[in-house]
Amino acid sequence: MRWRYVQAAAFLLTWLLLGCRGPSQAPQGEIWASVNGKPIYRSDVERQFRRQMAPLPGPLSEEEALSHKLRLLNDLIQEEILLQKAAQRGTLASDNEIEAALAELRAPYTNEEFQHQLETQGITLAELKEELRRELSIRNLLARELFAQVEVSDAEISSYFAAHRDEFRHTEALYHVAHIVVTPARNPEVRNLKNDDAVGEAQARHKIEQLLRLVRAGEDFAEVARNFSEDPNTALAGGDLGFFPESALEQTDPALRQAVRQLEVGAISGVVRSRDAYHLVKLVERHPAGQRELEEPDVRESIRSHLHKQKQQLLEAAYIEAARNQARVINYLARQILESGRALP
Repeated sequence: MRWRYVQAAAFLLTWLLLGCRGPSQAPQGEIWASVNGKPIYRSDVERQFRRQMAPLPGPLSEEEALSHKLRLLNDLIQEEILLQKAAQRGTLASDNEIEAALAELRAPYTNEEFQHQLETQGITLAELKEELRRELSIRNLLARELFAQVEVSDAEISSYFAAHRDEFRHTEALYHVAHIVVTPARNPEVRNLKNDDAVGEAQARHKIEQLLRLVRAGEDFAEVARNFSEDPNTALAGGDLGFFPESALEQTDPALRQAVRQLEVGAISGVVRSRDAYHLVKLVERHPAGQRELEEPDVRESIRSHLHKQKQQLLEAAYIEAARNQARVINYLARQILESGRALP
């Protein structure tokens, strides 16, 4: 098993504040792209770029900066395509959904602390609600258009087990672990959904304690990991480290090894301090050595979950690609780069 971490920087609520990707409501100068006639302004990209680059120790080169802005613009284009689809399909988030999501964001903070976070990042409550509306609307769209139709048959499960029977034969005990990682060190390559970092021991400790409060209050561990974890290898997978054998556990950091061994299946640890980071650890499954059979409920359910997730990911990727093909997208920034053959001022 490899416990690897990204080196990172910033603080807790930045997961949404830095991730506020929605285009502004008022015209703001130069148009860098359009989606079915709706403009995306340079100022929208620049605002997000400044927020993401603020924690970095030094400036990027012109080429590096422009390359990053081009990626941010592409994300905005994709988001706008899906949001327009959500409007067409009637899956726009309701006021109640937005207020419920906002309440979750507020939960770890006092009113004063929450307002301070907004002011620090230069975002208003109205702008935050707009971003929540966009995010929830797209989530509703994918859930209704795609995920509701995903089914895994018993025949598919049996077929998978027959083809992968050896995967369920273990010469030693196996552990299935998920984790959430927060590092005090600095690194721009954060890959959680909210581009959230922590910088320094105090902020890292505060962030991990707030995340512990969230999961103990009933928040889904995988969702918290996707939004906040600073491990670039597992964040987007909900912190899932997969299965690893007893021998691999012996090679991990002693504090992590002890935490895993002390957990009951389904339980989540308190804050664990390893050599390089803070962790929350969840023991998803533990299996003894030997051959496992399809008749065991957790074997069947693990296969069903695996196949269901595969189908969801495939459908989502295909849906997004098809939606983009149907949209009228003009990327003016890309055109300018190609025409100039160099980074723009």
